[in-house]
Amino acid sequence: MNKMAIRVPFVDLRLQHEPIQAQLQNAIQSVLDRGDFILGQALSDFEAAFAAVSGAKYGVGVASGTDAIALGLQACNIGVGDEVILPANTFVATLIGVLRTGAKPILVDCNRQALIDLKAAAKAITPHTKAIIPVHLYGQMVSPQNLFDFADTYKLLIFEDAAQAHLAQRDGYHAGSVGIAAAFSFYPSKNLGAFGDGGMLLTQNSDVAQKMARLRNYGASQKYFHTEPGTNSRLDTLQAAILHQKLPYLPQWNRDRLTIAEEYDRELAPLATFGIIPLENQSDTGHVYHLYVIRVDDSCPIERQQLQEELIVAGIQTGIHYPIPCHLQPAFTYLGYQPGDFPQAEKLSKQILSLPMYPGLSSSQIKEVVAAIANAVSKDSELDKSYSVNLSR
Repeated sequence: MNKMAIRVPFVDLRLQHEPIQAQLQNAIQSVLDRGDFILGQALSDFEAAFAAVSGAKYGVGVASGTDAIALGLQACNIGVGDEVILPANTFVATLIGVLRTGAKPILVDCNRQALIDLKAAAKAITPHTKAIIPVHLYGQMVSPQNLFDFADTYKLLIFEDAAQAHLAQRDGYHAGSVGIAAAFSFYPSKNLGAFGDGGMLLTQNSDVAQKMARLRNYGASQKYFHTEPGTNSRLDTLQAAILHQKLPYLPQWNRDRLTIAEEYDRELAPLATFGIIPLENQSDTGHVYHLYVIRVDDSCPIERQQLQEELIVAGIQTGIHYPIPCHLQPAFTYLGYQPGDFPQAEKLSKQILSLPMYPGLSSSQIKEVVAAIANAVSKDSELDKSYSVNLSR
C-alpha cells in the first residue's frame, strides 16, 4: 500500500510541530547564534526544567534512553557481581542497559496490565540482587507504593525505566521521582520527543548526578581530568533547546492522549464480546498513554495478525509493542531462558496491538479505527452493521 492510502497513521508528529514551528526555529537559531553546541546553556536550562516538572532534583542529559539506563545504573554503582531484576516484556534497551554495566539481568514475568509482577520478582531475589527496574510501560506507572514496600522488604534500589512515561503520575508521585534514579528517552515519537535521539537521567541524589555527568563526558570532572572510564554520551544542545520549547505543551498533549484513550474505551466497549480488550488503566488521570494497547483475546474470531492486516487494507496503521519478549530474542539466548518461562509476557506478546495514538487524533479517526476493527472481527453481524450506520451519519 502506498503512503497516500494511509487514512489514519500510527503517529503524526506534524500535528504537534506545525503550531509551534516558529518557536522551534527560534530556539534552534539561538543555539546557532551562541555556538555552544556541546554542553551548552540550553542543555543546562532543559535539564533543570525537566527535573523540576518531574519532581526530581537533578537532570543529566545523554545521547539516548539506552545510555540513560546503562550509564545511570553505573552512576548508582551497579556493576559486576550484582543482579538486577527487570520484566521480560520491555524494549531490549532495558536489558542491554543492564548488560552494559556487567551486572546480571534477572528477568521476571508481568501482570495482565503488562507491568512487572512484583510477586514473581520476589521469587527471583538472591543474595546478589541489588536493584529492580520497574518499566512504566505504555505511559502507565508501576505503583510507587507497591515498589516502596517491595524495595524496603528486600533492601533494593529502585531504578525507573520511564522512557514511555513523561509526566505520568500514580499514588501521588511523578515518573522519575520514585527511585534513586530514572531513565527517560526523547526519541521523536515519545510524548516529549526530540528531532533525533536523546535521553536523560533524573535523580534526587547529588552523588549520582555528579557521577552521571562525568560518565557521559569521558569520565571527566573537569576538562582533561578523567577520574573514571566514561564515554561520549551528551544530549546535543540543539536537541535540548527543541525539547525545552516543547516542554510547556507536554501537560496538554498528555491530557489530549487521555481524552483520546477514554474515547477509544467507550467506542471499543461493545467489542469485548469479540475478544477486543483494552489494557486496563489503573492510574486514573495519571496515565499518559504513550501507546494505546488492546489485547486480541483468544476468544476473538480472528488472530491478531489477520486483524492488523485488515486494518492496513482499511488504511489504518498499527504497531506491536513488543512482539518478542526479551528472553526469546536470539541475541540473548545465552542467558539461559526458555519458552514458557514467563507465560504472561509470552501470551501478551501474541495478543497486544497498539492503535493510533497522538495529540490531534480526531474523534472521526477514532471512530474509523474502531469501525474497521468491528468490521474485521464481526463481519455480517448486527454489531458490524450498527457501526456502519453510525459512521454514515
